[in-house]
Amino acid sequence: MSAATLAGLSDQLLYLAVLSYLVAVGLFGGELALGRGWLGRAGLGVTVVGLAANAGCALTRGLATGRVPWGNMYEYSVMLGAVVVTGFLVWALRRADVRPLGAFFLVPAVLAIGAGRIALYAEAGPLVPALQSGWLRVHVFAAITGSALLTLASIFSALYLVADWLERRAAPLRPPLIGGGARTADPAEVETRRSAIAGHVEEEGPEDAPLAAPPRRRLRLPPARVLDDLAYKTTAVAFPIWTFAIIAGAIWGQSAWGRYWGWDPKETWSFVVWVIYAAYLHARATAGWRGRGAAWIGVVGLAAMVFNFYVVNTVVIGLHSYSGL
Repeated sequence: MSAATLAGLSDQLLYLAVLSYLVAVGLFGGELALGRGWLGRAGLGVTVVGLAANAGCALTRGLATGRVPWGNMYEYSVMLGAVVVTGFLVWALRRADVRPLGAFFLVPAVLAIGAGRIALYAEAGPLVPALQSGWLRVHVFAAITGSALLTLASIFSALYLVADWLERRAAPLRPPLIGGGARTADPAEVETRRSAIAGHVEEEGPEDAPLAAPPRRRLRLPPARVLDDLAYKTTAVAFPIWTFAIIAGAIWGQSAWGRYWGWDPKETWSFVVWVIYAAYLHARATAGWRGRGAAWIGVVGLAAMVFNFYVVNTVVIGLHSYSGL
């Protein structure tokens, strides 16, 4: 095939990937709302089809250009979506309770790919001289992988905040009764009731129960403690990859510009992102900051990454202003 034909095929596969992801979003949303497992299983199948199309889009783009397919912001967005979806599938296949959350991960992937196609698209072609280096394969791919996994972790953190709020709202402790008729809440009974709520079990308690009965609706999110653990484990994997990406970028900077670090806006904001997620890991290990405090840091980290990619690359002038726009 000619380069033009391959580039056209890459665009068509991108549309197929986005369409598949959107169908999967509907299926996962149905499982989350209705509790129908077959919808989630169908969603996984459609997601795999979408990921295959996403990977095919990147592959044909690389064949059309004769290089790795992550040389500009559009190609970065395509790869970012593929890695986010891959990370979700890994967790969904390992843990059934993650599967209904698919919509929360596929929507950001679709937004990243859609923004890349609509606002950041660049025709298939050669790279600018600054990018014609073997470090492109190492540094940028590490940045894609690290940022995609950190995005997954931050979404888990955001979902933890929602689940934690729902659990606290559904099961507040009743205050002691006045006049000597107070009933002390049995810790085992409290934990049993909270576990029942977190496990999506509907129940009604007597009027004098130590916990208020949960509302007549099912909470289909995993328990908050599970989401907190998933956010931490994902960040623990992603953070070293992001660290390596920054180190590899510094080495590339020495090769291309004769200095390892110059506080270029892109370098500065990449370091800011690194500091935020380092603070998250530290907070997660500190008793006073576990839970909601650490989760909010994770959400701030996601906002910093989005700013780093979409604003710093396109608005701020620096050595990294070669997005291909």
